[in-house]
Amino acid sequence: MTPPSEVETATQSSSNTQEPLNRHLEDEYLDDLPDEVEMSLFDHLEELRQRIFYALIAVVLGISGCFLGVKPIVQLLEVPAQGVKFLQLAPGEYFFVSLKVAGYSGLVLASPFVLYQIIQFVLPGLTRRERQLVGPIVLGSSVLFGAGLVFAYSLLIPAALNFFISYGADVVEQLWSIDRYFEFVLLLMFSTGLAFQIPIIQVLLGFLGVVSSKQMLSGWRSVILGAAILGAVLTPSTDPLTQSLLAGAVLGLYFSGIGLVKLLGR
Repeated sequence: MTPPSEVETATQSSSNTQEPLNRHLEDEYLDDLPDEVEMSLFDHLEELRQRIFYALIAVVLGISGCFLGVKPIVQLLEVPAQGVKFLQLAPGEYFFVSLKVAGYSGLVLASPFVLYQIIQFVLPGLTRRERQLVGPIVLGSSVLFGAGLVFAYSLLIPAALNFFISYGADVVEQLWSIDRYFEFVLLLMFSTGLAFQIPIIQVLLGFLGVVSSKQMLSGWRSVILGAAILGAVLTPSTDPLTQSLLAGAVLGLYFSGIGLVKLLGR
């Protein structure tokens, strides 16, 4: 075999030296603050006040708009309780129910703008590396929250209502307080939407190096117990089917989150 020439040896040595240098320069670039601006504490507080003010305006407009069209929303939320008659047991009960429904719906409607205000406030303090996660996390969080609402509406609520209706069908007539019903439905939907944020929390913890995917997987026994407790706490009903459905969904989301953290190389 012909020994490598001096030129080839020098080229290989230069290439080996160049790779760590390029990696170092890339790390410096990703860890840089592209929009770093000198601001006093007063300026930060003033910007925070403006962001909160804009977010509150969006929430008020969302709630007001939903209150004006609250009847179709109420009718939509009554669909899972087919065969049940709702009663107004106190003066103004339906009015206050309408306020609750409009409040929850308005928050959901205004949440993209509120989230935008939060991002605009924290964005100048994020590095390029951290900004790469902002888009996927915001999109994933929104999709998962919506999926939680749909999951609760299409599976959890019908399962719970069918259990309660069938349990006492031949003993009592199904006449329900409209206030108690909507308190049950809204609480279950929003608690499920929040529970569906588990993979987002896992990705953040993995990205920050707090917990690795291997550590998350090693605690699977505690996770199963925690999912059962979470299902019992978050579901306002006491039937085992609803609690099992939510606990199963939480477990599926947790192990999906482990897969996402592993894909990130953490």
